Amino acid sequence: MTHLERIRTAQTNPEALEQIYRNALESGERAAFTAAIEEAYIATPDNLLFGAWHYRLTYELVRPVRRAIPWLAAIMLAASNGIIFWWLSADQYMIQVDGQDHLPLLLILWAPISALFVLTLLVIGGDRRSRWAALLAAVTLALALYPLWAHTLIDAQTLERHYLEQMIPHLALLAWATVGIFVLRGRADASNRFAFLIKSLEIFIMAGLFAIAGGIFTGITAGLFEALAITLPDVVMRFLIFGGAGLISVLAVTVIYDATATPAAQSFDDGLSKVIATLMRVLLPLTLGVLVVYLGFIPFRFWEPFQNRDVLIIYNAMLFAVIALLVGATPIQPMTLAPTLRIWLRRGLVAVALLAVVVSLYALAAIGYRTWAGGVTLNRLTIIGWNVINIAILALVLVRQRRADDRTWVHRMQAAFGVGMPLYVAWALFVVLAMPWIFR
Repeated sequence: MTHLERIRTAQTNPEALEQIYRNALESGERAAFTAAIEEAYIATPDNLLFGAWHYRLTYELVRPVRRAIPWLAAIMLAASNGIIFWWLSADQYMIQVDGQDHLPLLLILWAPISALFVLTLLVIGGDRRSRWAALLAAVTLALALYPLWAHTLIDAQTLERHYLEQMIPHLALLAWATVGIFVLRGRADASNRFAFLIKSLEIFIMAGLFAIAGGIFTGITAGLFEALAITLPDVVMRFLIFGGAGLISVLAVTVIYDATATPAAQSFDDGLSKVIATLMRVLLPLTLGVLVVYLGFIPFRFWEPFQNRDVLIIYNAMLFAVIALLVGATPIQPMTLAPTLRIWLRRGLVAVALLAVVVSLYALAAIGYRTWAGGVTLNRLTIIGWNVINIAILALVLVRQRRADDRTWVHRMQAAFGVGMPLYVAWALFVVLAMPWIFR
């Protein structure tokens, strides 16, 4: 029996409804209970018991959540990560192709190494599943080391370079996925998956803010010494830049994520969470306007992406950005928004998703044409895979919205984005593990 069915059964029994709520808390399903109460309240707004629970949970959502942050452990782990980054940033740690330096080793390993420290932080911070964390850490390390050997299987030097360059974003994605698998084990329902996506977005934005602050600090530090005609040695500059990057990777998670709570039980309506959600919703109509104008120009420059690979790269970056925008603008707790805002927000999300599908199909046709004319390459195959997955996610959003109503549209949209998570992981694994064998 679902939460909604239990709630409707207890619609005249306050004690039974309270017990259902307590059972949901014990099983880590508070978000699912809250969503079910909201659905029941919307369906029967005259029910005083449902109304009381609606306002009770609404005010609980906006109440700031106090948590104990393990700052000592976080700082030690962040410092250790920073030291490793600084050490690997030395000139001798380069990946070579045909005897020549091609990429710094740190570009390949930074995300997997950070994931190891983040997993340790989550275990120390309250998620005590240390064996599960150790297993995922071993998998992460193996995935990080695999390309360092596998790239030698590729005979063509150009393809070998392309494979190594692709490992930078793909290993970062897989490192993020291992952390997600850790926190979602045993609670991978739609609400928790979507909550993890939202928190990940917040962490990335927080890391960006830290990076801006770190860049300002580094610039001021170097400028002060330059004023005294002192040039800081390379080892010090690497410590400030790369050591600082290592700090950011761990501290951003420390500030945003509460390891003692499930993803759905995190705080989403205070501080940075509220600012990001508001910003994404403000950007939504602007993005819609840009897409409309852009589609109007396509007939006049129709063959540009068919002839210029750089345009296709921009299209793919745009598609990922649009999906991130849709995720960030989708409310995790719809009852915190005014009814009119929910209506217009839904329309905006659907409109942006629809236009993004049109542009993405146009881009897919262009990469398909280039593949047919010039053959299958490592980069083209990778881009085709990502295009197909992103278009499928957006199409699923649109299909589920067509079948949804005012009560269920938020939860159907959240579930659609949650479906995309394993697809992302599967394709990233394919690119990392299979490409060297396909193009050897």
